[in-house]
Amino acid sequence: MRVIAIEEHFITPMYREKVAANEFRNFYLTARGRELGHDIIEENMDLGARRLAHMDAAGVDVQVLSFGSPGAQGFAADVAIPMARDANERLYQAIQKHPTRFAGFAALPTADPKTAADELERCVRKLGFVGAMIHSHQQGEFLDAKKYWVIWETAEKLGVPIYLHPALPHADVVKAYFQGYEELARAGWGFAVDTSCHFLRILFAGVFDAYPSLKIILGHLGEGLPFAMHRLNAHTHAAAARRGLKKTPLEYMRDNLVVTTSGNWYEPAFVCTLLALGVDNILFAIDWPYEANRTGMEYLRKLSVSDDDRAKIAHRNAERLLKIAA
Repeated sequence: MRVIAIEEHFITPMYREKVAANEFRNFYLTARGRELGHDIIEENMDLGARRLAHMDAAGVDVQVLSFGSPGAQGFAADVAIPMARDANERLYQAIQKHPTRFAGFAALPTADPKTAADELERCVRKLGFVGAMIHSHQQGEFLDAKKYWVIWETAEKLGVPIYLHPALPHADVVKAYFQGYEELARAGWGFAVDTSCHFLRILFAGVFDAYPSLKIILGHLGEGLPFAMHRLNAHTHAAAARRGLKKTPLEYMRDNLVVTTSGNWYEPAFVCTLLALGVDNILFAIDWPYEANRTGMEYLRKLSVSDDDRAKIAHRNAERLLKIAA
C-alpha cells in the first residue's frame, strides 16, 4: 500500500537565524527529541538522504513538505517575502532531486497579501507545488480580514487547498490563558484552540460563500472540531443565517474542511472524526520530525477500518485532493 504523508516539515538557515529561541521552546525541542530518538532541528534541516532513510525505514513513500511554524506568518513583509521565497526555492530543488518522494506546499508571505497570492500562483504553476501551508495568524491578524481574501481567491482559482497549520496563539490569548503555563500554549492544547477558532472565523466571515470550491486542511484530526461540530451548529446556525451565510456551519465543515491524522494517535478521536466527516475527508500525515514516522505508520496499519478505507486515508485521498500522480 502506497503511503503519502502530507504534514511533514522542514526549516532553513534563514528560519534558524530569524526565529527566536526561548527557554520553553528549547526545553520542548530537547525533551521531545529525546523521546523520539532524534534531533528535531537537525532532521528539520535535512531535505536529502537522511530524511529519505527515515522514510524508508518506516515505509513512507511520499512526503508533502512544508516550511516549519511560525513560517513567514511570524514576520513583517521585509523578512517574510525573502524568507518564503528562499524556503520555496529550497523545497523546489529538493523535489527536483527526488520527484517521486517529495511534493510541496508553498510558504506564503501573508504580511503582503497580494505578494502571497502571486507566490502561491508561481509555486503552483511554475514549481508544481500542490497547495500552500499558512501558519495561523499574521502576527496577530486573522486571515478572515478582507485584505487576505485574495489568497483564498487564488487558491480556489488554482484548485489547490490551503493547509491552516497551528502557531503560538494570539499574544492576548497567551497572556490571558497560558501565562505561567506555556507548556499548554503549544502542541498540547493552545495550537488546537487557536487554529480551530481561526478556521471558524474564516467560515463565519463568508469566505466559503465567496469561494465555494475552496478546501482548507486542518491537522491533528481537525483541531477538535469534529468532536464539537454538531453542538457548534446547533448553537450558531441561526447566527450564521443572520450574517447572511448561505449554508449552515455544519454544511461548510462537511463541504470545505479536510483533516489529517498528524500527531493525533488516538483511535477514539479518529472514530469520532470518521463518523463526523467521512473517510473521503481524512488524509494521512505524521508531523515529522515532531512525531516519529514509525509511530504514524504503526497507527495507520492498526486502524480499525477496511482495507479500502485504509488505502483512501493512506494515499487515494491525497492523490485526488492534491493531484499527486498515482
